[in-house]
Amino acid sequence: MPAPIFHPDFAARPYWWEEAEPPQREGHPPGQTEVAIIGGGYAGLSAALTLRRLGREVTVLDAERIGWGASSRNGGMVSGGLKVARGPLVARFGEERARAIMAACGASFPFIEETIAREGIACDYVRCGRFVAAWTPRHYRQLEATAPRIAEMSGLPTAMIPPSRQREFLGSDHYHGGMYAAATGSLHPGKYARGLAAAAERAGARLVDGVRVERITPLPSGGFRLETSRGAVLAGQVLTTTNGYTRDAAGTPNPWLARRLIPLASYIIATEECDPALVARLFPGHRMISDTKRVLNYFRPSPDGRRVLWGGRASFAQESPEAAAPRLYRMMCDVFPELAGVRITHAWCGQVAFTFDQLPHIGLKDGIFYAAGCQGSGVAMATWLGHQVALKMAGAANAPFALDDLPFPTRPFYNGNPWFLPLVGNWYRLCDRIDRAVA
Repeated sequence: MPAPIFHPDFAARPYWWEEAEPPQREGHPPGQTEVAIIGGGYAGLSAALTLRRLGREVTVLDAERIGWGASSRNGGMVSGGLKVARGPLVARFGEERARAIMAACGASFPFIEETIAREGIACDYVRCGRFVAAWTPRHYRQLEATAPRIAEMSGLPTAMIPPSRQREFLGSDHYHGGMYAAATGSLHPGKYARGLAAAAERAGARLVDGVRVERITPLPSGGFRLETSRGAVLAGQVLTTTNGYTRDAAGTPNPWLARRLIPLASYIIATEECDPALVARLFPGHRMISDTKRVLNYFRPSPDGRRVLWGGRASFAQESPEAAAPRLYRMMCDVFPELAGVRITHAWCGQVAFTFDQLPHIGLKDGIFYAAGCQGSGVAMATWLGHQVALKMAGAANAPFALDDLPFPTRPFYNGNPWFLPLVGNWYRLCDRIDRAVA
């Protein structure tokens, strides 16, 4: 791809940070705290807010800045477990348990809407709906089979949109129709991360940047000792909410959890400002869009309706946003030829976390609580999991939660380093091409 796709002011950083870069907090970790939360993203902040409302002393520790990770880098698409509802839950768990899991996931959508309203978080939130574009006619039929389940799970309608009506929902002929799901919104993820952090701080939580937890050791008298890059912290309870950042080049303080999470980089580009009429034509109703490819794309208009944001699995190996950007640009222009020649102002990536069973999880292992595995759809789900694990920690849950203490599988010899992703990714890309060729 020629260099002119990059704007002269191009920056390899999230577009969202132009208005809401995570702030740098001054402070030091306490020597002792009732609850230590490792990870300052949506899940950790939501857990901190709930625990403070329940009267617990809480300290949130993050190796970077609070909200620095995927929480301020994602696409800002808010959904209530659409991916989970499209999975083979009944075959795996039986009808009753599958319904309970879907209900638990579906409840994440009204919960985040309630959280935004209750805490007065100004994050450009709109309930706009999502169009899931079918890559092939067979994918359309598969969506059609799951649409009633999604409507039941979310409590909001779905509708199948045939190719003849596709341009009412997406300004492109690239797909074979798709499914409209009402239970989806959009927000500015950077503003939401900052707003959720501010709510936790107002409630009395202590948020500390730049503290890498290196080791967690149980104490004979109860509780834990956290060895950190800035001294030791004693905690009565520990919660890990690091998700896609659970293991990095420096290792992990929770190897059990790292062995159950598959971190994957998700890349996004933002275009320069375009004619708002063009953006409105490409995105009727300013809806969120994703497709059904194995190596999926997801895309949306910016909150002000002047840019296109395009995300996807541009690479299954670690590479720079600048290197991945031309591939995303080509994908975008395949769907929207009108955008050829429009330049990119921002490119960035963030780490999401998948699980081997394709389900989110909360639970307790060896005395350490965890919430993780949102399958790349964590805006609402991570907020919801944080709240639910906080209730579990405080003994305040008034009903069973279907994602609590599910079997949490790993694979032999896996240590949290997904060396196999380039192989799997190339296979998935080949399958996508074959599906399209024979459609």
